[in-house]
Parts: sequence; structure tokens; C-alpha cells
Amino acid sequence: MSPKSRLYTLVKAWKDKPFQEVRDACGEPWLGLSSVALEEHQSWSKRQAISFEPIFNAQGSRLTNSLYRPLLNATDTQFLRLFMEGLDAIAYWYRSGRFIPGILPAPAPLISIAECVDALSDLILNCRLPVGLVSLGVQLAKDSDFTDPCKEGLLRMRRLGVSLHLMNFTGTQVQMNLIEEMRPEGMHIDMSLLRDNSLPIACISQAKKQQSQLYASNITLVKDLENAQTISADHCYGGLMMPPLSRHQTLHISDSRIAKAIFSLHPHKNQNGDKK
Repeated sequence: MSPKSRLYTLVKAWKDKPFQEVRDACGEPWLGLSSVALEEHQSWSKRQAISFEPIFNAQGSRLTNSLYRPLLNATDTQFLRLFMEGLDAIAYWYRSGRFIPGILPAPAPLISIAECVDALSDLILNCRLPVGLVSLGVQLAKDSDFTDPCKEGLLRMRRLGVSLHLMNFTGTQVQMNLIEEMRPEGMHIDMSLLRDNSLPIACISQAKKQQSQLYASNITLVKDLENAQTISADHCYGGLMMPPLSRHQTLHISDSRIAKAIFSLHPHKNQNGDKK
């Protein structure tokens, strides 16, 4: 049989092969993929969700942290699964050669539950990540959230090498007590509170005495950036800096849109005197 005849036979056999049609979204195989391959594909797609808000230094020239936003509004039943996904992203960046600390928000009432803290401890220990890459963002929804069981839970997290951040600082007495007792590594301030002067600068100055780093959040206006400079914020994040990204996109960024704009106006020179 000539090569042309063999090619004809192969093409004819392929054409006569029964067609595997695309199935609807009922969990069955599609395009010939097995259920395992389909599950892996769906898992990969979920990991590309736009969920990570990049945080930069005050100048916007260096990525310093990443905030996992789905945990901000997670229900009790979703919390552990989303926390695990946040840890998985931090581990993904670490395995890829980037040390990007991840801030994983957690409601204070859940930190008060010993069984929940046990589960978080197991997840963190199983990741085997270096100390300093995992941060817990404490969310106080009301004055009664900061209880003795909550303090014990936070102390257990700190013993594992987890950094503590206070989310949405508003200057309440309970938050000031938490800052004084726990001395969190980070304190997040929504810049919209400074637009209408609803957060006195005196509260921020008092909190800074505990040597917590200031994180200016929700920076969407140039005025917000100016206010962040006024309070001497150490870190900034928000739409003006850069919108949320997927975990893969986060892996490949280094500076903010602000820094890129400044760089385009004032290009640096290399050793040969040429513009980069």
C-alpha cells in the first residue's frame, strides 16, 4: 500500500469514528475528558479567580503583601475551605520563588472557637511555609467580639509564627485595647474615613505608638493617596494602586500603576547612559 493510500485509510477511519458530543454542565465528561481530568480543569479555573488584592509600599514601587478578598465576606461554612485556598496561593508563590506574604481575614468570633483554631493550626502546619508568609487579618464586627477566648486563639496563631493584622481600624476602644494587648504587626485604615473626617488623626497617632505598621486601604482617589502620606502609611492598596488579580497574575507583578506612571515620566538610566 502506498503512503497516500495509508493516509486515506487513516483519515477515513477518523471521519467514521463516532462523535463524542459536548455534554451540558451536569458533571459528566465533556470533549472526551474523564471525570478526574474535568475536576482538575475546574479546580485550575477556580484558582484563576480575581481574588487577590496586591498591597504595595508607600511609594508603590514594591509588592509587600496580598489580601485574599473572598475571606472578607465568607460565611462560617465557607471559611475553612477559603482559608485553605488562601494558604494554597501563598504556597504557590513560595514554590515559584516569590516570598509574598498573604493576609487571610478571619472574623474574631471564629477565632474564639477552639475547634476552629485547631483546624487553622493544622492547615498552617501542613503547608510548611516559612514564618512571616502567613498573616491573620482580625475582623472585629462589634465590641463584644474581642473576648478572652479570642485572645487565646490569637496567641495560639502567633505561636505558630502567624502575623496579626487588625482590619478596618475605626478607633473604637475595643480596637485600641486589642492593639495595646496584642500589638498586631499591621493596622488597616479605610481611606474613606479620612475623606469625611470620621476618623480622628489623634486615634491613629495613639495606635502608632504600639509600632504597628499602617496599611492604607481603599485608595481610589488621588486625595486618598495624599491622606495616606499624611498619616505616614507604610503600605497602600486599592483601585488606584492596582485592582485585584488572580494568584498567577500576582506572581508576576512587582510595582503598582502609580509607580509605573512615575517611571514613565522619569525614566531611569543604566550604566551606559541609555534610557531603559
